[in-house]
Amino acid sequence: AFGRKSFLEQLLQKETHQANGAVLPIVPVDCLTSPDRGQMVEPSNFLGPDGDRVEVVVLESRANAKGVREEDALLENGSQSNESDDTSTDRGPEPASPLKETSFSIGLQVLFPFLLAGFGTVAAGMVLDVVQHWDVFKYVTEVFILVPALLGLKGNLEMTLASRLSTAANIGQMDTPKELWRMITGNMALIQVQATVVGFLASIAAVVFGWIPDGHFSIDHAVLLCASSVATAFIASLVLGMIMIGVIIGSRKMGINPDNVATPIAASLGDLITLALLSGISWGLYKELESKAYVNPLVCAFFIALLPIWIIIAKKNAATREVLYSGWEPVIIAMAISSVGGLILDRTVSDPNFAGMAVFTPVINGVGGNLVAVQASRISTYLHMSGMPGESSEAAPRKCPSPCSTFFSSDVNSRSARVLFLLVVPGHLVFLYTISSMQGGHTTLTLIFIVFYMTAALLQVLILLYIADWMVHWMWGRDLDPDNFSIPYLTALGDLIGTGLLALSFHVLWLIGDRDSDVGD
Repeated sequence: AFGRKSFLEQLLQKETHQANGAVLPIVPVDCLTSPDRGQMVEPSNFLGPDGDRVEVVVLESRANAKGVREEDALLENGSQSNESDDTSTDRGPEPASPLKETSFSIGLQVLFPFLLAGFGTVAAGMVLDVVQHWDVFKYVTEVFILVPALLGLKGNLEMTLASRLSTAANIGQMDTPKELWRMITGNMALIQVQATVVGFLASIAAVVFGWIPDGHFSIDHAVLLCASSVATAFIASLVLGMIMIGVIIGSRKMGINPDNVATPIAASLGDLITLALLSGISWGLYKELESKAYVNPLVCAFFIALLPIWIIIAKKNAATREVLYSGWEPVIIAMAISSVGGLILDRTVSDPNFAGMAVFTPVINGVGGNLVAVQASRISTYLHMSGMPGESSEAAPRKCPSPCSTFFSSDVNSRSARVLFLLVVPGHLVFLYTISSMQGGHTTLTLIFIVFYMTAALLQVLILLYIADWMVHWMWGRDLDPDNFSIPYLTALGDLIGTGLLALSFHVLWLIGDRDSDVGD
């Protein structure tokens, strides 16, 4: 057909390629054209000895115009194909991954925001250590239950927002001013809707969890919790959402991967701003209970009345419309999980022997949540590069991964998991030293205390990183966008696991006699 019969016979004898148990000839692309570079030869023209059709692997020839023989080019390509790992003819082209990062570059990009976020949690812990002695925290102890739930909003809303916008920025959906403005307005309206609803539900959960152990219910305290929770969630989400947008836009302009910096910065300011707002608003509304009892219901009604406005704006945006309808399950379940952690905090800190736990709770929960949010955001971006949620892909197995594949494989996500895990001990040492130097807390940092604290922190992050590897891939395989669903669950689990392990550590330390004179001071 193309006047090169002797060459084709030599080709069939010398060059073969194994694929799926079949012997396939390798033909350079030059050989599939007529001598005048005209019409391509149909694959049906390749017939085996028995007249059967033979599949052909087509490789691009590197022969140049300087007289390099086609046979030499063929042998060159054949040797390269034999050395290659790709031995399948029906495999599609590998997706280009943007995460060509070394462990050093990942650590370098994550380190500064991680430390910044950690110092934010230290500041939040110092605030909680002080305000736990305020009247509103003494007489309306359900406010403690609100603390993890509202601090968890940074995972439920702000970190989810950061992950969504980071993915959108990495895949080119925020390159034009029009796209940028659409993403900003839709996502800001969305998180205001979610913040108001979740804040209201968190107050109900606090009332229920506070009523179950004691059987005591106060309508005034219930309205106070509702007003404090809704106002705190709304204002904190508004401020943090604007900060997140600025961070992601700035990261793209500076050539930094937003996945590495956006979520930790959201957490760094999120804990401090949210806790300061909760303390200040609840204290102010508590003061108004006696003289102006109508203030608390008015505050609740005002923020709930704004809901229709934000819903209309979010519905007009295609990027947030789906989340507005389907994104409630993770944030509500995450709020409930965090509230259980708040109940543990309430029951523990209310005991004077364990008052020292308050300053460390935001730190251990914040660090664990920050690290797992970075990992979840990175895995989600990696998967988005290979297709859409629900598409079958080797990058997204549905089975539960082994710990070895999560932490010790050679892929970029395993590498980042190792880097993030290795940040736990030095990071917490810095944060513990900072708390000690600022004379915060009610606990002397003895060696045995540091050992127990570090054990709890390492175990928390180890569990969270493994769960993140499984959860993000599992959600992806079931047509759920991990940016919208995974981080709320992971940060809520971080709150529950961190608070539980920290409370267990304090109880064990108390039992084995590590009781310094500062405890309960």
